[in-house]
Amino acid sequence: MDHESSRRPLADHARALATLVGPALASARRTLSVAPSAVLSAARDAASGPRVLVTDAAAATHLPGFDNSQMDGYAVRAADLAGATPSDPVELPVTAPVPAGTQPSPLGPGAAAPVMTGAPIPDGADAVVKIEDADPPAFPEPGADATVRFSTPVAPGAFVRRAGSDVAAGDVVVPAGTPLGPAQLGVLVAAGVTEVDVAEPPHVLLISTGSELVAAGEPLGPAQLYDANGAMLTAALAQVGVRTTHRVVPDDPAALRAVLMDAPEDVALVVTSGGVSAGAYEVVRQTLTDAWFGHVAVQPGGPQGLGTIAVGPVEARREVPLVAFPGNPVSALVSFELFLRPVLATATGAGPTLRPRGRGPLAEPVDSPAHLHQVRRGRLDADGRVEMVGGPGSHLLAHLAAATLLVHVPPGVAHLDEGDDVDYWEIR
Repeated sequence: MDHESSRRPLADHARALATLVGPALASARRTLSVAPSAVLSAARDAASGPRVLVTDAAAATHLPGFDNSQMDGYAVRAADLAGATPSDPVELPVTAPVPAGTQPSPLGPGAAAPVMTGAPIPDGADAVVKIEDADPPAFPEPGADATVRFSTPVAPGAFVRRAGSDVAAGDVVVPAGTPLGPAQLGVLVAAGVTEVDVAEPPHVLLISTGSELVAAGEPLGPAQLYDANGAMLTAALAQVGVRTTHRVVPDDPAALRAVLMDAPEDVALVVTSGGVSAGAYEVVRQTLTDAWFGHVAVQPGGPQGLGTIAVGPVEARREVPLVAFPGNPVSALVSFELFLRPVLATATGAGPTLRPRGRGPLAEPVDSPAHLHQVRRGRLDADGRVEMVGGPGSHLLAHLAAATLLVHVPPGVAHLDEGDDVDYWEIR
């Protein structure tokens, strides 16, 4: 069998990875009961990922909690203004103002109370007239003996936010399966919810391999590189609701085994970058011999690994899935997008399972290896055409950073002309 025909099709590898990783994450899923404030605290940690609600959250109080004014204006009884006309306005005495946060006295017939936006509607009042529709269109000084005129009737309920008109106590305000973003946290707090059940983010051990790697901020020695993969994949994992412990190991099997033995006890998945090709010093492939290593018919990201590995100390060894990506930065991140991100997003519910997708005409011709599914980096130009950002090389990290699309050229296609349509995924 020739080398090209032995490559695993992209769809087959994606399916194998989903079959291995998805059930493992589901079985490791744990539920925490926390206050919304704890969710907010976690949200401040960019590496923690969003929290996802496991059970429905019901309102403990009405929203709004009381009848309140939608506008700055006058609280009135609509019946008092029924006969108002421009030629014969209704004039009413002005009572004490109602600022937000105060409990007003009841409003008797034939009076108008200045009321601020969000302030309670006095008992007896059933409508609000906007201040600009009153005469004069300004509130009197507090304590002044004043009157106000109205030249048109007002309908009962005008500019009144009724208690419970948004949510009634006991209603579900956030259903199970919802990621808790800003709006969801806001309504939970407003509705008096003091505790919610959320899914604990799955814990991933992310290992960057390579004796040439140096952590960000450390001085570079000869022939050394900064570990871009650790930063990229940590951020990518967080976007889909995953908590990450990151380690850098040299091309030394003993060092890799030591990191695996020291893995946190709740790690549900190991993701590696580098060390999966067929050459020498490929530490992941040479150490984790029970896993599958081979080539997928994709560019970039051909070398891949998949299997289960033992983590933890000898007395508490556990088997967890291994997903092994190539070490070139573009290959690593494209591999994550193609194979792992959809599985994690499905498992956590913390993000859309699929990237937004589209199809558009090419702004330039493109060549592609006919036996591979090529993934190029691109963006839309001012005319909505797909233009490439950089070449197909797996080391062109700056071009990946400038791209907004992953452009897909399927196997069997060696050349596309300018104007030919291509499929793409939006990556930001």
